[in-house]
Amino acid sequence: MGLDIGVESRNAEFEGDTDWDADQIRGLWTLDPQVHYLNHGSYGAVPREVGELQDQLRAESERNPMAWYRQLPERIVAARAAIAPFCGAPAEGTALVANVSAAVSTVLASLPLRPGQEIVYTDHAYGAVRLAIERAAADGARPVHLPLEAGPEEVRDRVIEAVDERTALVVIDQITSATAACLPAAEIVAACRAKDVPVLVDGAHAPGMLPVPAQGLDADFWTGNLHKWPCAPRGTGALVVAPQWRERIRPLVASWSEHAQFPLPFDQAGTLDQTGWLAAPAALEVLGRLGHDRVRRHNERLATYGQQVFCEALKVDLPPIARPAPSMRLVPLPPSVTDARALHERLFRECRVEVPVTSFGDRLFLRISAHAYNRPTDYQDAARATAALLR
Repeated sequence: MGLDIGVESRNAEFEGDTDWDADQIRGLWTLDPQVHYLNHGSYGAVPREVGELQDQLRAESERNPMAWYRQLPERIVAARAAIAPFCGAPAEGTALVANVSAAVSTVLASLPLRPGQEIVYTDHAYGAVRLAIERAAADGARPVHLPLEAGPEEVRDRVIEAVDERTALVVIDQITSATAACLPAAEIVAACRAKDVPVLVDGAHAPGMLPVPAQGLDADFWTGNLHKWPCAPRGTGALVVAPQWRERIRPLVASWSEHAQFPLPFDQAGTLDQTGWLAAPAALEVLGRLGHDRVRRHNERLATYGQQVFCEALKVDLPPIARPAPSMRLVPLPPSVTDARALHERLFRECRVEVPVTSFGDRLFLRISAHAYNRPTDYQDAARATAALLR
């Protein structure tokens, strides 16, 4: 069904790939067809054949656990060799980790602060990352406020103005989670490099949304999730470490390969299920058959379309974000909406719409995502249902 949003509507139209068979592509996933799933940005969605491969790997591990663990290190090396180039990083500088939150905690634990030192980050940081910084820095956590409408130069200047002789580390998002904005990570890294201050780039959403996101950044540390836009099994992330830091970075839990050269200490994680790491290259192959560039173009066009449709339905203006994330957009909610959790639960329970409600400052937003399995009707129907719910 189409979206009826009144005579003042601009009647947005989706101009996508005419050869894109939406029904066939959606069939690559096992998502519930009764749900408008607009929340890929939280936990991703694993393609059917990738999930089946992971099941096969788990079954293999149970047939002979000893044989499985004997072969596992070599198979992890092969998986890393496929994942690292996709991120734009060298395999020898890339460790596989559970997710970005684990990677950030790992870096912070390896770089203990001296008295008086600070960690500079922004108020757009992901909640778990902010908590990890506060835990590591105690009184030395220094957030920088970035207005929602701040452009790349203002963002860079505000962050660099906060950097001084006390700064031990700068943590910057490549793409923010709650506000779905691209930040000038490369420019901030370059400016910090001139001040001899290390930078950790949180690229949680960057793999699959940006091509080779770690390439050319020259960051001391970069980390990204493979379970989001690349559609790998959950529990698959990457931590890229510059050569000068590799001897210092060790996993949070010691393993038998503790004294091996980076990144090998990360490969032996006891009895943790690492089948997701081994299945991740298959997810890259699935998207590769569709065409990585083609998928990114589709996602960006659909996210742009969906945002416009939602904003028209709710009679709100587009948010003033200078560089919105390609595949993830914000939709401002009316000031009358004050309970994020209640709205999120009602949208799913009453409308079968899965979309997160995020916040920044004193404003609430819907954060819509777009991936290959989404259709224009997902946004049309969801926008109409949301508008009806808020009347």
